[in-house]
Amino acid sequence: MTRSRIQFLTPAVLALCTALAAQAPAPFDYYVLSLSWAPDFCAQPGAAAANPKECAAGRGTGFVVHGLWPEAAQGKSPESCGPSKSAAKNVVKIALPYMLSDGLIQHEWATHGTCTGLSPADYFFDVIQARSAVQIPVQMISVEVPLTESPVQIEEQFAAANAAFPKNAFRTACRNGALSEVRVCFTRDLKPAACPASLGECLDPAVSVRPVR
Repeated sequence: MTRSRIQFLTPAVLALCTALAAQAPAPFDYYVLSLSWAPDFCAQPGAAAANPKECAAGRGTGFVVHGLWPEAAQGKSPESCGPSKSAAKNVVKIALPYMLSDGLIQHEWATHGTCTGLSPADYFFDVIQARSAVQIPVQMISVEVPLTESPVQIEEQFAAANAAFPKNAFRTACRNGALSEVRVCFTRDLKPAACPASLGECLDPAVSVRPVR
């Protein structure tokens, strides 16, 4: 739009144009649902004290939704796609049982949700829909003692528990030799999808799986 045309737009129309532009999604090819292994997260310095809903002893927290990330099959994936208002309290309340942290919810909206072209309510509805589609393997529901498994074993357990997913829809992530996350790939319309080769994964031959507290 030329400058001569812009100057004749009313403030209301300019505001509408700005809002519509902010709603446009960034280019991306698929989604990754990131499931954080709470026992590993809570073992990081300062994490337990700062996140009692997730880390308090006796809560028995296993996998927690870290986020739903729009990803590019090649090149850098989009992040922080523009200024945004915080997600409303009613939206946070809906997402909280899955993510357990108000701060994480706001962070994920600002960093990833703003790139989807969705409203906060629609974005977190998709987060919940994606999480609800994934069955946690029985081996990972109640880990009472430390385990040592290969990333492939963990991915195979998820594949066996989710027969409707492609077998290669699951990727492990690790930190300092321990399981930190399991990542699940979806199409842009939240259908189960094979993860592309470009999506990184844990390269350790074996990882420790911290027990649930």
